[in-house]
Amino acid sequence: LSGGDESGIVVDVDSGAVLYGYGENIRHYPASITKVMTAMLAIEHGNLDDTVTFTKEAVYGIERGSAHIARDVGEEMPLRDCLYGMMLESANECAYAIAEHIGGDYDTFIDMMNEKAKELGCKNTHFCNPNGLFDENHYTTAYDMALIARAAYANETFDEIVGTKHYTIPPTNVHEEETYLNNHHAMLNYYKTRKYLYEYCVGGKTGYTTEANNTLVTYAKKDGQTLVCVTLNAGQGCHYND
Repeated sequence: LSGGDESGIVVDVDSGAVLYGYGENIRHYPASITKVMTAMLAIEHGNLDDTVTFTKEAVYGIERGSAHIARDVGEEMPLRDCLYGMMLESANECAYAIAEHIGGDYDTFIDMMNEKAKELGCKNTHFCNPNGLFDENHYTTAYDMALIARAAYANETFDEIVGTKHYTIPPTNVHEEETYLNNHHAMLNYYKTRKYLYEYCVGGKTGYTTEANNTLVTYAKKDGQTLVCVTLNAGQGCHYND
């Protein structure tokens, strides 16, 4: 994989036309924008009212210190709430639990991810997990990620979730308190800073690992035209500026 400069692409969501590309076919680690694929498959194959149960593997099978919303073994949540937890707070245990639930087992879901990538025409993408935590064999390109992001945006439920700024998960069988979620995409939501707010942004997904640097999927809409922009391997703050 290239450890060099960032890559980026801008694509018209409706036509698929590539409006801009820079290193768009260079392989990079995607980090949590992987969850765009996970969410798309979950919405396509699941029912939003399905009950997802968090297994020991889902809770403890993620990297310590990585993004989570503190779910517990045996906790039950509707698939809908798991999706909001995954896409707004980038909760890795939610991604793992979704994979187990939708695939029937974890490995089957990973196979589904790779099959869907091929179906969409991705030629430089391979997924090893549903959350984007580092694996040297887990990679994509800006072009392939744009194919995935464009396909995902064709689903209204996906659009609604990634465009939501705040969401509240009701009490569960384990948590007596509500869980408040904030969308971390700084062009959409002022959660941490107003510096990058962009009035035409309608959603997206952030990503970061040490190995991947910052990654970003952004949807923007103006005058009836919807664009998707993907940025990979960007330095701190650069993903928004780019």
